[in-house]
Amino acid sequence: MTSPDSGVPRLVIAAPSSGSGKTTVATGLMAALTGRGLAVSPHKVGPDYIDPGYHALATGRVGRNLDAYLCGPELVGPLFLHGARGCDIAVVEGVMGLYDGAAGEGELASTAQVAKLLRAPVVLVVDASSQSRSVAALVHGFVSWDPEVRIGGVILNKVASDRHEGLLREAVDSVGVPVLGVLRRAAPVETPARHLGLVPVAERRAQAVEAVAAMAAQMADGCDLEALVGLARSAGALSCAAWDADDALDFSPPPPLPVPTPGAAAPGSPLSALNGPRPQAQDGLKARVAVAGGAAFTFSYAEHTELLAAAGAEVVTFDPLRDEELPEGTAGLVIGGGFPEVYASELSANEGLRKSVAELALSGAPVAAECAGLLYLCRELDGLPMCGVLDAAARMSERLTLGYRDAVAVSDSALAGAGTRMRGHEFHRTVVEPGAGAAPAWGMRAPERRVEGFVERGVHASYLHTHWAAEPGVARRFVERCRTS
Repeated sequence: MTSPDSGVPRLVIAAPSSGSGKTTVATGLMAALTGRGLAVSPHKVGPDYIDPGYHALATGRVGRNLDAYLCGPELVGPLFLHGARGCDIAVVEGVMGLYDGAAGEGELASTAQVAKLLRAPVVLVVDASSQSRSVAALVHGFVSWDPEVRIGGVILNKVASDRHEGLLREAVDSVGVPVLGVLRRAAPVETPARHLGLVPVAERRAQAVEAVAAMAAQMADGCDLEALVGLARSAGALSCAAWDADDALDFSPPPPLPVPTPGAAAPGSPLSALNGPRPQAQDGLKARVAVAGGAAFTFSYAEHTELLAAAGAEVVTFDPLRDEELPEGTAGLVIGGGFPEVYASELSANEGLRKSVAELALSGAPVAAECAGLLYLCRELDGLPMCGVLDAAARMSERLTLGYRDAVAVSDSALAGAGTRMRGHEFHRTVVEPGAGAAPAWGMRAPERRVEGFVERGVHASYLHTHWAAEPGVARRFVERCRTS
């Protein structure tokens, strides 16, 4: 790991519950500070892919996630410092209520835990629309619940009038916590949502730009930006070093290998070369890995492409809605999450690309598909033809599947050796039938025991979203398979 920039000023924006206004405050603050000429590092607690898109629009920098469940508490500080390199200030948007974390796991993955790991002061955003003096009891409870969490100020949201503001300020003053901002009750900033939350920036960029500008104006008008920056500067120093993709690969163990079977290796089985050092390009060439992007596939962690590049890949992005074939020379394919169900007609109509993807997969080349990528590889989605790589059908469902998962790789694949344990996250309103192939991708250990996903030839397809920083060897394994398949 590289030397730390442990003194970067930072704030965590939290709330008593979801719906209090965290995203408006965090995104607006990022944009307002960026507008003042500061280099702002944007972060989001938890596995959310959509909010970081708005953060990136507000700051001009990649939005990054800090998830103590997916990556482990020990990586929160290093990943934060990696994202905050060269920045003047960092703003971290929390998840759910301040003390809410992974179900049944205590404080794990909560905003409070991340704030403690970052030694960062917390700004509590309170929806004050239906209370006055009672806000003092609420703030007092959050301040006193965990003495290790430092709540440095409050922003009062949805305040009705000057009189209402006066009552609220008097109440909060009695707790000894400064009021750093007051946002009036007004028409909400236009941030439309649908079945999985906010509509991603990639689908409504012009409107999203206007929304972020409106959030910034709200913060500039209603909050003490100087006081917020001063509070950020009071954050404690971090003793860890910044995460680095090259270093992570150097220190990650070699991927496990299966016991050899007499005769020819089965399609997609790992090769003995996977146990060697980090792959180096032959004759100066790198394995070309195509990564799906565009409006239909917006869910990805920036560290994934960074690890692929560090492992010796040339990463090329393509848009399944527009490109009629895969990039020339593609040796491997990564299709992350997103909303293929929204764009099913357009994806189905792009027959050239569907055929190109199917041909690559049938050749045995490595393909890693998560959630939306799984749907795209199916035979059909809501009755519309997809790539047909997997003999499975996908459809929309009324039921939301949501939550952290503790998983273990069941089958050897281009992504992980059997027995590799990873933590992940599921978030979808679709169903794939059957839910697992003859060689499943994952066995879920918690919260329920089941198998899920498909390993066929070089394909690893599953609903499970994982964060490769927690297991960097999967990127090294994938790139090496791209070079040898």
